[in-house]
Amino acid sequence: MRNDTATPADDTATPAPAPVRFDTKIAILLREDLETWQRLNVTAFLVSGLGTIAPEVIGEPYTDADDTSYLPMFRQPVLVFEGTKENLTAAHTKALSRELPVSVFTSDLFRTGNDRDNRAAVRAVGRAGLDLVGLAVYGPKNAVDKVLKGARMHP
Repeated sequence: MRNDTATPADDTATPAPAPVRFDTKIAILLREDLETWQRLNVTAFLVSGLGTIAPEVIGEPYTDADDTSYLPMFRQPVLVFEGTKENLTAAHTKALSRELPVSVFTSDLFRTGNDRDNRAAVRAVGRAGLDLVGLAVYGPKNAVDKVLKGARMHP
């Protein structure tokens, strides 16, 4: 049976919002030989300082349907990459030469247990001698892409 009563288009429908695009990128680069627990630990530490130097990356607080409040989080995705020790060294050098905000995690930090000792461990080694196992970088998309050249997305 045919229905001859056509329903007119709803002119009051709200158009779907345009996808959000960011001109900046937050990226983590991890050394490929880390154990799973190390990857998670390093990632958490590396991104922890970003909001302090780039407050614009922090979104609004969250609230659920029961009005329970939650902390704000990054407003954009954090992309995680992996690479060799050489990739990390090259990325570190490129990020610093481009004056991008960078956080580092060295192998020495797996043997410390607090912020004071972490900072002392990094302070004890010159830039070229840091045994990097991870770094975070933030900045314009194209600059971060150049820093990460040669790295691959984390599986």
